[in-house]
Amino acid sequence: MSLEGYRLGPSGDTTQQAEDEARQPQRRPSSRHRSSGQGPPASSRRCAAARPGLPRPGARCCTSQAPGPVRRVQPAPPRPAPLSPAMLAARLLRAAPSGLASLHSSARRLRGARVAVVLSGCGVYDGTEIHEASAILVHLSRGGAEVQMYAPDIPQMHVIDHSKGQPAEAESRNVLVESARIARGKIADLAKLSTKDHDAVIFPGGFGAAKNLSTFAVDGKDCKVNGEVERVLKEFHKAGKPIGLCCISPVLAAKVLSGAEVTVGHEEEEGGKWPYAGTAGAIKALGGKHCVKEVTEAHVDVNNKMVTTPAFMCETELHHIFDGIGAMVKGVLKLTGK
Repeated sequence: MSLEGYRLGPSGDTTQQAEDEARQPQRRPSSRHRSSGQGPPASSRRCAAARPGLPRPGARCCTSQAPGPVRRVQPAPPRPAPLSPAMLAARLLRAAPSGLASLHSSARRLRGARVAVVLSGCGVYDGTEIHEASAILVHLSRGGAEVQMYAPDIPQMHVIDHSKGQPAEAESRNVLVESARIARGKIADLAKLSTKDHDAVIFPGGFGAAKNLSTFAVDGKDCKVNGEVERVLKEFHKAGKPIGLCCISPVLAAKVLSGAEVTVGHEEEEGGKWPYAGTAGAIKALGGKHCVKEVTEAHVDVNNKMVTTPAFMCETELHHIFDGIGAMVKGVLKLTGK
């Protein structure tokens, strides 16, 4: 090792080493050492040859290893200042060939179908069948669709006490207001629904379709359909955009669109399994064509771009109805081409 740059002190230590030791606080011997006159134990004595720096002349090291070279610690480079959000965004835009869109896989995905869902109140006996509406929304969500819900701003035909199955004579309710319960408040007047804003439309079932969206529950084949409902069905049909219906709501299409092929399930009650089987005959009387299907199936009318499923027209377990509605929603989304 070169001695250049070092000066030996009186005891043989380098000047730098002596200065370092001078800065360290001196340890006082313990009372035991003071009383006995002895120095600190040998285990606490420091080997002169093991001191940092150069060894003293003639000193023998208590270890078998020779002292290594003196290491000088390099200072850490200064850390760069954090980027502001604006500077970070600008840097990302410069780095991405097509802007930020190229950094997100979702930006490259095709936008899902825009689907309108038309409700008729809240509750199976005087409005929308809630399980059917929920199943439709779940399957649309799973299919990546963008959903907007609508309902006509009209009074209900009547209000049913669902705990008793009887009319509540002193009550009156609004279809739009009641439908907002299912839509969690995000709903619009049916009069605002336009085909240019949507790729498809779906009508859940429930007696509201036969009482509030039409008079089918009272007038049967001689029923009338609400003006806005009729407009929506005709406009989507004319635009070649798919229409989905379930449960009792296919009667709306049979009334408005002559020759439409729909299903409400079976045409015989079969011991109570299909309690509303007589609806199939009414559909034929309205000018529609009825197709027998199981509750888990959906019928696709390719010519009219219409998809229907029986849903609660059948007395069965809820998961079968859920599966049938899923088949209907899948058929509607497929017809949109998105």
